[in-house]
Amino acid sequence: MRALWRGRGARDYLSDALALLTGWNREGSQITRILELDDAQHAALTERVKVVADSLHLRPDIRRVNGHTQIRVSADDATDLTERHIALAARIEDVYRAVQEAG
Repeated sequence: MRALWRGRGARDYLSDALALLTGWNREGSQITRILELDDAQHAALTERVKVVADSLHLRPDIRRVNGHTQIRVSADDATDLTERHIALAARIEDVYRAVQEAG
């Protein structure tokens, strides 16, 4: 059974979903995550996330900074986060685990 994201209590569902995503931090209308990956793992993660993000019509910001991969998933036009943003973050977690196991 799927939870409704609109209407009364929508923010509670969003908070509950975010709580299940270990390592993600909410900052207003965006969520962020910092991952420890080497350069090859970063490249693999970036390519795989692009496919997932395209299917959800989202554009996460993925950067390599000081030996870490920084990811930001944000809502467009200062709107609030939606189910799609949370779904992308969850899929990024799946990709992260797969890249770590392969490397």
